[in-house]
Amino acid sequence: MRAIFHFTAIVLLATSGVRAADLEARPRPQPARAQAPALGQPFSWTGMYIGGNVGGAWTERNVTDSIFGLSAGTSRGGVIGGAQAGFNYQFGNFVVGLEGDIDWTGLKATDAAAFVPGVGTLQGSAETQWLSTLAVRFGVAYDRLLFYGKAGGALVADDAVVTNLTTGTSADASKVNNGWLIGAGVEWGFAPNLSTKVEYNYIDFRSWDFPTSGPVDVFTVNRSTHLLKVGLNYKFGLDGLRPRGTDH
Repeated sequence: MRAIFHFTAIVLLATSGVRAADLEARPRPQPARAQAPALGQPFSWTGMYIGGNVGGAWTERNVTDSIFGLSAGTSRGGVIGGAQAGFNYQFGNFVVGLEGDIDWTGLKATDAAAFVPGVGTLQGSAETQWLSTLAVRFGVAYDRLLFYGKAGGALVADDAVVTNLTTGTSADASKVNNGWLIGAGVEWGFAPNLSTKVEYNYIDFRSWDFPTSGPVDVFTVNRSTHLLKVGLNYKFGLDGLRPRGTDH
């Protein structure tokens, strides 16, 4: 009986050792790892975005007086910089959206002095404080590359001064003027939520009048502006990638 007890104990110990070895040898489950998006997955332009821009502006301005019909024109350039915000919606390869921006400018111009018989030597100068646009964007996307056009309106804050160098008198006016805009650009999405763009805009502003110190002479200002700028946008909400086979 004692021999049977010893034999049973040996068998149980041997079996327990085998099971323990099996448990130690069995691999432990590894935590699941987040999978990165597959390469080549289509890029989506849909979403709201904000960004900044910097570039150059060139303005052509013409000032005409109402008495003598004298005209003086200037063409000046300056640096611009500011911010933009907008929204895009993509369906298929087509993208439509709305974008607004505001830029502070370094546009300043002083006309050459002109002698007016019976009045004196006149000189005009102007400065643009800021410029803002609101436009519809429409374009065609080739995955991460977007070619687009835009059309809309613009506002500009101008200060103008006409000085009579002979008498020392001057007339000045400040005005927020408006006009229409057309433009085109290309934008590249180099990361899921980041894109960079190069854009050209042409803006034609309404003419505006301001009187001099005299009772009858009125100066009329006409101007147009060219903008060339680069920008960086950050898109909210979506990760910039969409499953294959979807249209948005």
